[in-house]
Amino acid sequence: MTRPLLILLCLLALLPATASARLAGPPEVWQQPAEARDLAQIRRSGVLKVLVNQSRNSSGEVKGEQVGVEYHRVRAFEQYLNRNARDGREIKLKLIPKSKDQLLPALQRGEGDLVAPGELMYQGVGTNVSASAPLRKDVPLVLVSRQGQRRYQRLEQLSGRSIALPVGSAAGEALRQVNEKLAGRKLAPIVIEWVDPTLAVEDVLEMVQAGIFPLTAVEQPIAERWAKVMPKLRLDKHLVLDRQGDLTWFVRRDAPTLRASVDRFLAEYRAPDDQDAAFQRVYRRLYKVHNPLARTERQRLERVRPVLQRYADQHDFDWLNLAALAYKESSLNPGARGASGATGLMQITPGAARSVGVGNIQKLDNNVQASAKYLAMLRRNFFASSQLEERERMAFVLAAYNLGPQRVQGMRAEARRRGLNPNQWFFQVERIAAEQAGMGVVSYVNSVNKYYLAFDRERYLLEPSKKVTKARK
Repeated sequence: MTRPLLILLCLLALLPATASARLAGPPEVWQQPAEARDLAQIRRSGVLKVLVNQSRNSSGEVKGEQVGVEYHRVRAFEQYLNRNARDGREIKLKLIPKSKDQLLPALQRGEGDLVAPGELMYQGVGTNVSASAPLRKDVPLVLVSRQGQRRYQRLEQLSGRSIALPVGSAAGEALRQVNEKLAGRKLAPIVIEWVDPTLAVEDVLEMVQAGIFPLTAVEQPIAERWAKVMPKLRLDKHLVLDRQGDLTWFVRRDAPTLRASVDRFLAEYRAPDDQDAAFQRVYRRLYKVHNPLARTERQRLERVRPVLQRYADQHDFDWLNLAALAYKESSLNPGARGASGATGLMQITPGAARSVGVGNIQKLDNNVQASAKYLAMLRRNFFASSQLEERERMAFVLAAYNLGPQRVQGMRAEARRRGLNPNQWFFQVERIAAEQAGMGVVSYVNSVNKYYLAFDRERYLLEPSKKVTKARK
C-alpha cells in the first residue's frame, strides 16, 4: 500500500461515529428556531431553563451535594437575578441535562434559555446562538496519560498514535488541525478513537488512569480538577493541542437582555475557594476502575471463557457482558467469597440462585448459570420494553442486580416526573440514583460498562475463530 493511500485511510478513520449510533439522544437537529424568551418573559414565568452538559464533571449532584463544576455558577446566577428583581418575583432554576452535542440545538429549538456546558464548545456558523463573555480565556487543550507511560516531548511523536475522545470533545477539531500539519510533513495522522457515548470526559480520564486507553486530550482545568481524585493521571502540559478557545455560556441572539445580564454577572463572579471540597470528598474513592486486560486478567478470562459463553448463549446475552460483570464482582476468581453469602465468579447469593432454580453455586457452572438466569429474569420481568436501547437495557438490569428491580423502577418513575428520560440510565436515571442512593450503584454500573467496553475493543483477540478452534481439536 502506498504511503499517500495509507494517510488517506487514516484520515477517514478520524471521522466520528454517526449520530444514529449515539445513545445519548436523537441526532443533532437545527430546526427553525422557536420564539426566544428574553429576561422579561423568564421573570414572568418564574423559571430559568438552563441546559447543562449531562456529564458528572459539569452537573453532578450526590445526595444533595453539588459536585458539578457549573452548579455553583448557575446557582450564583439565580441569586444574582433575584437580587436585581424590580418586582420582587423570584426566579427558580430548572436544570435540563443533555449530551454535549445536543445542547446548542436544544437552545436553538427553545428547549432552554441558557446553556452552561462546563467545557469548551463552539456555536458553529450561521446559528441563532451567541457566546457569553468568557468565564476563562485561552483554555489549553492538553494531553493526558497515565503515570509511568511513555512521555512524549513533541506533538509530532504522536503521529500514528491513538487518542480517545468523548463525543463532542473540542479536542477533535484541535487534532484535525494538528493532523493537517502532520500531513504537510508527510507524517501519519493522530488517530481519534471516538468512544462510546455512555462515556463522558471523566469516564475517559478514568479509563486512561487504568491503562485501558493510552491517551486522551482535555481542557487543562478539567484535567487538573479530576487529577485531584485520580492520582495516577499525568498531565503533559507541555503538549498543548490548542489554547485559543474560551469557556463560555450560550444564549439566543434574540435574547439580548438575558445576554447582558449573563455578561454582567460573569464579570463580577468569583468562584468560592472551597468549590471542589464536596467534589473531592464524594469522588475520591469512587474512580478506581482497573485494566481487565492485563496479563493475569487475560489468563483468568481465558480459563472461564467457555462457561461464560455457554450460558450467555443460552440466555441471549453478549458473553462479554457476563465477563465484565464477573470481573467487577470477583476479578474473574471463581473461588471468591463476598458478603451476605455471595460467592463465586459472579458473586451471586444462594437466595437469588434458588429464585431461578439453581443450587450448589460453589460449582463454577452453576454459579454462572444462576447469574445468567437471574439477569435474564430481571430483563424479562422489568426491562423488556422495546423503547429501551440494548446498552441502556443492560445498564438497568445491572442496576437492578445491584440494588433491586423495584427500587430501580421507582427511580425511573421519578426521572419521568422530573422531565428526565426514564429509558436512559446513563446520565439520566442515574442522576436520581445518585441523589437517592449515593454513588454506589452509579459507580457499579459504570464500572461494569467500562469493563465491557474494554473487552469489546479487543473482542477479535478474545474470541478465537472457528478455524483456530477446530485446529486445536
